[in-house]
Amino acid sequence: MTLRLDIERWREHLRVVADATPGLVPVIKGNGYGFGHQRLAAEASRLQAEVVAVGVPAEVALVREQFDGAVVILQAWRPGDELADELAADDRVITTVSRISDLKALAATGSRSRVLIEVLTAMRRHGIPAEDLAEAIGELGDLRFEGWTIHLPLLQEGQYAEAERLSRAALAARPGTLWLSHLPADEAIGLSRQLGGPGDPAPIRLRVGTRLWLGDESSRITTATVLDVHPVRRGTRVGYRQRAAPFDGWVVIMAGGTSHGIGMEAPTPAASLRQRAISAATGTLEAAGLALSPYTIGGKKRWFCEPPHMQASMIYLPKSQQPPQVGEEIPVELRLTTALVDRIDEV
Repeated sequence: MTLRLDIERWREHLRVVADATPGLVPVIKGNGYGFGHQRLAAEASRLQAEVVAVGVPAEVALVREQFDGAVVILQAWRPGDELADELAADDRVITTVSRISDLKALAATGSRSRVLIEVLTAMRRHGIPAEDLAEAIGELGDLRFEGWTIHLPLLQEGQYAEAERLSRAALAARPGTLWLSHLPADEAIGLSRQLGGPGDPAPIRLRVGTRLWLGDESSRITTATVLDVHPVRRGTRVGYRQRAAPFDGWVVIMAGGTSHGIGMEAPTPAASLRQRAISAATGTLEAAGLALSPYTIGGKKRWFCEPPHMQASMIYLPKSQQPPQVGEEIPVELRLTTALVDRIDEV
């Protein structure tokens, strides 16, 4: 599996996003958005970012090989995590705290950790309710307050109103930088001006991940290598599960399997009637043993013979379609936030 990256076009996109985003905090977490932590950390350095954000404590070491600035750990600190405790004492690490009891516990260690206090949003994932923020400030002790972190839902409706309401509550408890996720840059700039005094906007930082790293789809293409091709007749048994081929044609063995993220996807909401109809039709086909693969041959996505294997996938090709040659590169659609490619080629 290969990711071919137009490096100049990609970097131009990164620069455009960075220039338009006040207080940019590049997010580098999970699988590194398909690029890997080290590559993204190097690009964050190229963008002259002052701080990046990682998901969990173990990712701090991965970005530090290429990034010398501060690192925010997005996962909320909990007592008893030895690595998180060690990093909380590191002057270049900013620890997120989302419960008053955890603030007390961290302060009780005598640490002078740099901390962000997370405000509970409509996400209902982590955070301290707005009415309890003043109490949270009272528990800081010697901890160094870096500001308020507000992780908003993705839905646009009501997003700005919630950001304004929670920001006002946070700043009333204590002035500080607002670290925001999922608020468009122009709205964040407007909010900053609205919350600050004349000529003195409230300080903000915007965390950006997907829009930064994956926002320009035209800068990349992913391909997979054809490993083998076999002619089959209708009814021929194939694969681990020995399913019968539905028609005369070809079984094409493609590089890429579950270890690369093939066939792995996050659940998506069916919000419209059309989306629900598609989900129902897809579910019916999958129940019958048919699932569309992400591999494109002859301009069309082709059917899996069976669920993908760990490092290879078997797909059907009808007899009317000329099969690809072994070694040929075939386009494959990958969700890069869940994908692991074998190599990245800069073009």
